[in-house]
Amino acid sequence: MGRILIADDEAKIRALVRKYGSYEGHEVEEASNGRKALEMALSRPYDLIILDVMMPELDGLSTCRAIRRKSEVPILMLSARGEEYDRISGFELGADDYVVKPFSPKELMLRVEAILRRTGKIPLHLPGPEDPTHEVMKFGGLTVDFTARLVFVDGEKAYLSPKEYDLLFYFCRNHGIALSREKLLTEVWGYDFYGDDRTLDTHIKMLRKSLGSCRKRIVTLRGVGYRFDDN
Repeated sequence: MGRILIADDEAKIRALVRKYGSYEGHEVEEASNGRKALEMALSRPYDLIILDVMMPELDGLSTCRAIRRKSEVPILMLSARGEEYDRISGFELGADDYVVKPFSPKELMLRVEAILRRTGKIPLHLPGPEDPTHEVMKFGGLTVDFTARLVFVDGEKAYLSPKEYDLLFYFCRNHGIALSREKLLTEVWGYDFYGDDRTLDTHIKMLRKSLGSCRKRIVTLRGVGYRFDDN
């Protein structure tokens, strides 16, 4: 399954994640502070990193920022506060999900599994390009390969976060349709959603940045939501 790094200064939290993660078949490693987590994250490959926001030596947000400069590994943030500022800051720094303490171990593992499935770390059968089930859509200079989970902008590979992929894929499959904010949050986030409309706005902003010259295909509909323009 996946290799997971849990970074938290609370030994009980680390033990809890290790216990449930191991039960699900994951390999779980621990770090007791942000500096150690950063060192481990940059020295060996992980499929997912779980970072507590409040940690000694280097806090979780700073650790996330430093990791993102070197790696696109999925990051899930933990916080005892659950304040909107923390959530928005985490997403803007490139975090893929956010869980507030105290949390249900079962819910945490569901979120972990969802991220690993989105990133292809949980093995799935992926047919080759010659397979008729291989799904690719093109919109001008934008090419979206759903099966291989790849996105190309003007022939260059674009690097998106797991949630950006999900959002773009949903837009593409519903191109030309006005999508309300509620619809997007329900269909793309589902049970993963925790927050408010600013969560969606933040991810739209990041997705547009990732799409470069194709960013204008995501059209803002005032008072409604968004539409993916296929023209």
